[in-house]
Amino acid sequence: MTRGFVDKLHKAQIRNQTWLCVGLDPVLERLPRAVQQAASPLGAFCQAIVKATSDLVCAFKPNLAFWLAEGVPGLAALQETIELIPEGIPVILDAKFGDVGHTAMALAQVAFDQLGADAVTTNPYLGVDALRPFLERADRGIFLLARTSNPSAPDLQDLRTDDVPVFETVARLASGWDGDYPGSCGLVVGATYPAELTRLREIAPTLPFLIPGVGSQGGGLQAAVAYGPTVDGIGPVINSSRGIIYASSTQDFADAARAAALDLRDRINQVREETP
Repeated sequence: MTRGFVDKLHKAQIRNQTWLCVGLDPVLERLPRAVQQAASPLGAFCQAIVKATSDLVCAFKPNLAFWLAEGVPGLAALQETIELIPEGIPVILDAKFGDVGHTAMALAQVAFDQLGADAVTTNPYLGVDALRPFLERADRGIFLLARTSNPSAPDLQDLRTDDVPVFETVARLASGWDGDYPGSCGLVVGATYPAELTRLREIAPTLPFLIPGVGSQGGGLQAAVAYGPTVDGIGPVINSSRGIIYASSTQDFADAARAAALDLRDRINQVREETP
């Protein structure tokens, strides 16, 4: 696979020897006092995290909701933070986009042209019309919500049509769209559902996985490491947010975040070494 986003991701994984992604989910009330009085608290906090961990990650994943919660200043801080991320590290904007075609086109312009993200998370519920503006970008990518990490995910994702659960149908559709469009298509697959993760790798052997749920949500690493990589050798994007960025609430928060990221990166690599 030689498309832009996947190439950038794979090169970052090789260069930093890591499948770790750090999620940038800043909540103003949880930020250390050391940055609370800054002109841009969210920016000061996350930019320090980025500087402390950029050699340990294969991607950063800012969650749009936390930045929008602070209004225009939060959005400006997000843009500044993305600009600070080293050029070789992909940015996955976690926004769960999924709307009708003309709206999707505007959202793609925001994510890719205004904010400079390399990929976005998207919702497949509206079908390919809501995804086409993202997938038409040859140098960008999407991660479709397939098996999410939250407890109530089975409410909809396990519903069956012709005895096939919805999450499997999403994976089959994504595989087709990945071949039909120049952009890269991947799947969001929670580490909290290892059996489903394993099944989705069988269905979609070439699609990159974004794997949340490791860390504070309790997901394990074994299935993520064993079944996360594609047949082409692209590793999974194993995300941790709160467990890293809130490792300390004091002035040493950036150093603590680095230590937590290094620990998780090393644990992932240890499991990789032990996995046949």
